Amino acid sequence: MEGLGLPHLAAALLGYLLGAIPFGLVLTKMAGLGDIRAIGSGNIGATNVLRTGRKDLALATLLLDGGKGAVAVLIARAFSEDLTVIAGGAAILGHLFPVWLKFKGGKGVATTLGTLIAVSWMVGIGACLTWLIVALVFRYSSLSALIAVAAAPFIALWVGNVPLAWLAGFAALLVWVRHHENIRRLLKGTEPKIGKKKESAPAN
Repeated sequence: MEGLGLPHLAAALLGYLLGAIPFGLVLTKMAGLGDIRAIGSGNIGATNVLRTGRKDLALATLLLDGGKGAVAVLIARAFSEDLTVIAGGAAILGHLFPVWLKFKGGKGVATTLGTLIAVSWMVGIGACLTWLIVALVFRYSSLSALIAVAAAPFIALWVGNVPLAWLAGFAALLVWVRHHENIRRLLKGTEPKIGKKKESAPAN
């Protein structure tokens, strides 16, 4: 990549705008469930949508949040492979900091995984399998997400994709920062396990 030009800026803008679409908020409002930000943790992601009791909406949110990162990458790839990492990174930023919601977005796990799969299916699937294995062993969704995104840069290096390794590392840092409350609860032993409702403060 030889410097940044108009195509790179366009890819970044496209990725950001796609990533900034708050599907969790849109779907729950369309379903007549009100503002998802007033429910549970106040997060717009699939985990909080699940707290409405609508598994279908939670699944749709998960797929759409992952899909918007993938779509950004695929559109960018139609013009140049060099633009894929830029578009994917911008999509993750858009989800985390959507302009429409005063830059208060989700935690970025689904969008990060969707982006990784689209840029390199081996890296994306590797991260998803890491999530699944950790979830099966420890039963913590947040811990699974944290380890999966942390593993992604190393998987990218293993397959020889250095630009993606940088993107995955950047995304992992952001995801870890956004999960600071979950990390605190994990250290205290108060983080709820998968399938168990939290009794006090909201989780992810």
